[in-house]
Amino acid sequence: MSFEQKLSAAGIELPSPAAPFANYVPFVREGNLVFIAGQGPIGLDGKIAYVGRVGSDLTEEEGYRSARSCGLNCLAQVRAALGTLDAVKRIVSLRGFVNSAEDFFNQAQVVNGASDLMVEVFGDAGRHARAAVGTSVLPMNIATEVELIVAAKD
Repeated sequence: MSFEQKLSAAGIELPSPAAPFANYVPFVREGNLVFIAGQGPIGLDGKIAYVGRVGSDLTEEEGYRSARSCGLNCLAQVRAALGTLDAVKRIVSLRGFVNSAEDFFNQAQVVNGASDLMVEVFGDAGRHARAAVGTSVLPMNIATEVELIVAAKD
C-alpha cells in the first residue's frame, strides 16, 4: 500500500499547506533532502487549534494532539514540495517545540503526537532522529511547533 493510500485508509485528511507568517519559505529542497519549516497546529479550518502552555493552559493529551496537528501540517508541506507523499523515501529528522509551563517536563510525550503520526503513515520509513524541546513561548502563543527533514526518492 502506498503512503497516500495508507493516509486515506486511516481516514487522515491533510490541511491546505499554510502560508508563512514571516520572511521565510515553507520548504526548501536541496538534492534529495526537503527541509520543512516549523509548522504550527493549524486545523482544517485554517485557524490555530491549540493555544497556550502545555502543563498549565493545556493538558499533556491536548499537547499531544497539538503536535499531531503540526505533523499533519508538515505532511501537507511535504506533499506540496514533492507532489505526493509517495515520493518520500524516509523521514530523516523531526524537531518539536513545546510551549511549556515552568514545571512541565513531558515534552517527549507531547512530541510523540507528531512522531507517532510519521510512523503511522510511513511505517519504518517514518522512524526518525528527533529533538523534543521545551520553550517558554512560541509565536502567537501556539502550543507546539514541528519541523521536518525528509529524504525524497531519487
